[in-house]
Amino acid sequence: MAPPSPPTTLLLLLLLLLPPLLFSFPLIPSSPTCRSYCGNITIDYPFSLQSGCGHPAFRQLLFCINTLLLLHIPSGSYRVLSIDYAFHRLTLNDPTMSDCYSLAPNTSPAHGFITNPSLSKFLQPAPDNVFFLLRCRRDSPLFQLGFPDTRVCGNVSGMGCEDYYRCPAWEAGWRSPAYGTSNPPECCSVAAGIVREVNLTRLRCAAYSSAYSIAPVRARGPGEWDYGIRVAYSVPGDDETGCRACRVSGGSCGYDDTKVRGEEDVDYGVVIQRLCICGGGMDAWNSTTTCESTEISEGFVVKQASMLNAVLGGWLVCATGLLAI
Repeated sequence: MAPPSPPTTLLLLLLLLLPPLLFSFPLIPSSPTCRSYCGNITIDYPFSLQSGCGHPAFRQLLFCINTLLLLHIPSGSYRVLSIDYAFHRLTLNDPTMSDCYSLAPNTSPAHGFITNPSLSKFLQPAPDNVFFLLRCRRDSPLFQLGFPDTRVCGNVSGMGCEDYYRCPAWEAGWRSPAYGTSNPPECCSVAAGIVREVNLTRLRCAAYSSAYSIAPVRARGPGEWDYGIRVAYSVPGDDETGCRACRVSGGSCGYDDTKVRGEEDVDYGVVIQRLCICGGGMDAWNSTTTCESTEISEGFVVKQASMLNAVLGGWLVCATGLLAI
């Protein structure tokens, strides 16, 4: 038999050396840290822009588009102006919302603020938020308790409709007779706790505005109010404690959403394994507790085995083909 040609000899040599080289390096690609940025806003636990990072209750909630951070819920997409991790607050902007200089009914329909049932347990308008519901119909649920005798509308944190009526947006004559007549008011200011979500269709209102106060600072008038939606978020106590232990050990908090076990979880929609993401780059690995633990997650082991099987399978196919030449 003639000796193998130089190209064939080289390929055979590479195939013989490939398996030892593979086993000498981790089979995990470079893994970025869960902490990230969008524009000038830091994205950290419990939020994330990456799948598998953060808390599962907030997965697929935030998106970064051209350095703009957006929060997406059933009622629409809102620009995130800031995230206060110390006080667990997000500040949102709804471009379809009315403010002191523009009333939304003259433009496009407003979004309101509606979350899905599972997320509403952890994401709600903050207590220091006041909603101004505009042009609500007489048959609105707001007034079903006995309008006009029941005073549903009132001053909240020093902000109310009587002050809001002083805004330039009302100078066009949009305002109707005052509260207490046979007609409902053009504006009804309510605390966030009265309406846990602003569903304009269900409330039968034409538009809304929202403002919030940052104590102890109180603006002098409606032109100086902070307009936007102040949202409070929370994380279940056990998960908060577990994440704190993970972060103290140098890890990032995440979850494995590739493996759903059994019935749906009442809190997060699916049963998802929490992870502590440790290390970085080629040395990244996942733990079920902390980075000081030796308990490697099952999903991590399965992923490594799958990658190894794929590489070795390809090597065997190539080797068989060359030997048949």
